Amino acid sequence: MRFSRRPQAPYYLSLLSFVESFILPFPPPDVMLAPMAIARPSMAMRFATLTLLFSVFGGLIGYLIGAFLFDLAEPLIIEWGYQSGFETVINWFGQWGFWAVLVAGFSPVPYKIFTIAAGVLNLAIIPFLLASIIGRGLRFFLLAWCLARFGPSIEPKLIKYIEVIGWAVVVALLLAIVIYYF
Repeated sequence: MRFSRRPQAPYYLSLLSFVESFILPFPPPDVMLAPMAIARPSMAMRFATLTLLFSVFGGLIGYLIGAFLFDLAEPLIIEWGYQSGFETVINWFGQWGFWAVLVAGFSPVPYKIFTIAAGVLNLAIIPFLLASIIGRGLRFFLLAWCLARFGPSIEPKLIKYIEVIGWAVVVALLLAIVIYYF
């Protein structure tokens, strides 16, 4: 909250968005985007754009880590307790590919796990980036819009239910994918 009101806040937000996409463990950029959108509602969409751009750029770094430096990253994934999540993500990629990245971008599942796994599996880069832009964009722009539109009154509800909302969207997306394919 303290950083979100400083003139340098957009730089902090950009840095947080970038490193969160590939460094374990690191908080999601929502923790800074939310108070910034509330403090300056007229700038909320600009803040969401910064968050999206730097998050996707960081996701590309995570992809490259998975593709070329996984031997260095794997011990950290294990040490920090992300191993089972990482294995789940690998299985999801095998089944869903593009859709797994899209869902990850919006869901409460750590995006960094998906970016690194996408690189490990050499997922096609263009679909990876497209899915990241759509998933992360939906998440950040929806959050910024809600907070700019409804202000501080909605913040406690979002904080309380953000994980439930995230999983509900994941379930809805998965249902849409299943319906589409069947």
